[in-house]
Order: sequence, then C-alpha cells, then structure tokens
Amino acid sequence: MKGIYLHPLTVRIWHWTNAAIVIALLVTGAQLRIPELRILPSYSQAAAIHKYVGFAMGLSFFFWLQYSFIFGGLRRHYLLSVKDLHAIVGQALFYLFGIFRGWENPFEPTPDNKFNPLQKIAYASVMLVFTPIIVVTGIIFSDLVSFAPFVEMLHGVRVLDAIHVVIAYVFVLYLAVHLYMSTLGSTVFEHVRAMITGRVEHKKRNEKR
Repeated sequence: MKGIYLHPLTVRIWHWTNAAIVIALLVTGAQLRIPELRILPSYSQAAAIHKYVGFAMGLSFFFWLQYSFIFGGLRRHYLLSVKDLHAIVGQALFYLFGIFRGWENPFEPTPDNKFNPLQKIAYASVMLVFTPIIVVTGIIFSDLVSFAPFVEMLHGVRVLDAIHVVIAYVFVLYLAVHLYMSTLGSTVFEHVRAMITGRVEHKKRNEKR
C-alpha cells in the first residue's frame, strides 16, 4: 500500500474548524427551537452563542471560497466533468449494492481529483447552495430591524424562519450521511485518519481488499 497525500494542512484545519462550527450551531439551534432541551443554562446564552458562531460560519465559508478559488480546488474537486457524469451510475451502484458484496470501489482518489461524482454533488450542494442560504438567513435574523427590507422580500419572518430551519435539517441529514460515509474506507477510521494526517492508504487495483 502506498500513502497518497490528499488533504493539505490548511484544508484539514478548515475542515475540523468548520465541523466544530456546524455542531455548535446545531446544538444551540436545537435549544432555540426546543427550549425544553436545556442544553445550555439559558435561552439567551444559546441565542448569543448561536449568533456569533453563525458569524464564524460566514467567515469560514468566505475563507473556503477564496482558498478554493485561488488554488483551483473549486474547479478540480467540486465541479462535475464529463467523465464524472459517465461514472455516476456505477458509483451509485457501488454504494447501494457493491460495497455490501465486496466490489471494488470504481473511484480512485488523486490529489487532483479527490472526490467521486456523488461526493462532488453532495459537497458542492452543501458548500455552494445550502451554506450560503443558511449564512444569509442567519445574518438577516441577527438584526431584523436593519434587514427589514429583506424580510419583506421574503414575505415575513415566518418564511425566513422556515427557510433557515429547513436548511438546518438538511445539515443534520448531511452530517449523519457524512459520518456514515467516513466509515467506508478500507478500515472504519481510514477517512477520519486521512483528515488528521492528510494521507490515505492506497491499494493497487490488483491487490485484494
């Protein structure tokens, strides 16, 4: 087996920082939605932490976007190519059936192409669609008076709240799937270890798993 260096240090630091931000937002958001949970001593504490961690999420997203654009990661790792389109069905069949029958993963990561087609769709959706929406709606929520015109554009606070909460549920679902997928390496902790060391163990095609 040969270790492939997939995740630069900057990406790994961002990944774990962003993961902590998302978890903090989900925990405090749950208390704001269901005050009876009493995760934090008071509702006001949960609201304050949620607000400022939300701003941190905005900064995290801006950093990721700039870093990905400057170093070309946005195009290489998140946008589907013609080859990816042809490989979607095979990758889906692997996840649905093949992985339980000992099939070989049809995708091999490289430093220039780290994600398979389904990963690209999932990550691009989260980072380029859902994250901007939840950040923008969160910023509007942080000062409803100053952003009153935008609230009116969305036809009221209830619609704004519905959008924000629905996207939060999307993040909960994404996190659950992401955690499950992280266990599907050659060992349960292979992918987690790769996000710590930057390297993933790579087996040649002719080696048995």
